[in-house]
Amino acid sequence: MQFLKLPLLIAGALGVTTALIGASAVHAASPAQPTPVAHPAQHDATDLDASSSIPPERIKAALDDYSHWLDVVAQRNEVAGLATAVVVDNKVAYEREIGYADADTQEPVTADTVFRLASLSKAFATAVAGLLIDDGRFSWDTKLADVLPFFQLKNAEASSEATVRDILGQRLGLPHNTYDTLLEDNVPYEELVRKLDEVNLTCNVGECYGYQNVAFSLIGDLIYAETGDFFYHEVDKRLFFPLGMTSASYGREALESSKSWARPHRPKGAHGWESFDPKEAYYRVAPAAGVNASLHDMEQWLIAQMGGRPDVLPQPLLDYLHAPGVPTPTELRATPWRRARLTSASYALGWRVFTYGGETMIFHAGEVEGYRTMIAFFPKYHVGMVSMWNSPGAIGTDLMPMVFDSMLGLPHVDWAGVESDPPANRAPAKTHHKHHQN
Repeated sequence: MQFLKLPLLIAGALGVTTALIGASAVHAASPAQPTPVAHPAQHDATDLDASSSIPPERIKAALDDYSHWLDVVAQRNEVAGLATAVVVDNKVAYEREIGYADADTQEPVTADTVFRLASLSKAFATAVAGLLIDDGRFSWDTKLADVLPFFQLKNAEASSEATVRDILGQRLGLPHNTYDTLLEDNVPYEELVRKLDEVNLTCNVGECYGYQNVAFSLIGDLIYAETGDFFYHEVDKRLFFPLGMTSASYGREALESSKSWARPHRPKGAHGWESFDPKEAYYRVAPAAGVNASLHDMEQWLIAQMGGRPDVLPQPLLDYLHAPGVPTPTELRATPWRRARLTSASYALGWRVFTYGGETMIFHAGEVEGYRTMIAFFPKYHVGMVSMWNSPGAIGTDLMPMVFDSMLGLPHVDWAGVESDPPANRAPAKTHHKHHQN
């Protein structure tokens, strides 16, 4: 596995606030309250109440529908490239890639093409922290100020109270995305974390939600201080290697040295995409957003997060990482599907926890210029999906609730706009199929 060597204060990549607002940039925006349409695979969600598994025929129907919707996405060229998978009961039930890793050279996306994960990286940081805590190296209640002498907030009492759980649970009391703009202006991470004491707190530590990338990445410094080893080495040893995530890495240099890697893209006229060089800024906050990985890697990660690899991630740790923490009410209103399907939203530890159609869904999404990512699963049913695409727009995230609605027997809604007339004339994307329906 490839790693970019980093200094004491760890560097990394972005995960912008994961309230992914609005429809895809390359299809018409969904109406504020989409009208449900008839769907042949309609079921009552109460069908599932007596069982912790989804009927196989319902899963097959959902995957068949997903395949058709992806055909539309490819035909309309709504993404430069996309890789997606659905996992059921620790097996890959569906895997597909469409479009290009680089539209300029027409190199196709494959299941081994490496993407930037953006904020999906946060779950690797919380998982490795949990494993080190299980080893007794520190605790969720370890005070940052006791380990990192440079750490200070504007309020001295808050500085002395802030814990590992507070930074990883996005409840440090700082305003949302503190210093992200300066990070994008290439101000070094090392300087930004030493300026946290200049920022007015929005609440007491532990009392409110404020999504962070810079402050979240303090976990890398704490791990180095407590173990003497670099954060990304610990992730490699404890997660990437044992899970068989053979192409996973940290940093831009590692991304670009991958055998196949997805270039970021921007729209080119009304008909295509053009690639550009990845931006470095958010690679400087590695724990928050520094991971690169392929679809094959992320399938293994999803299986592990759903409890399929207790030898690597034991269930008690997963339960702790996925437990609802600070409420995030704005998530309930961020998109039409959230307004219709979510009744509660919280941040856990590197994960969002939603009540979706009455069921617990674990979710996160990420965005950095030219890349979008999402991962979600229902612990009760051991069903989840992951998608990564290398162009702007929310199409991958908007397709997710359509798949889950079908599986759960909820009313069918065209959240992604794939069943309406196309808004733009794009050349069809190259499509690749690899279906596993067990």
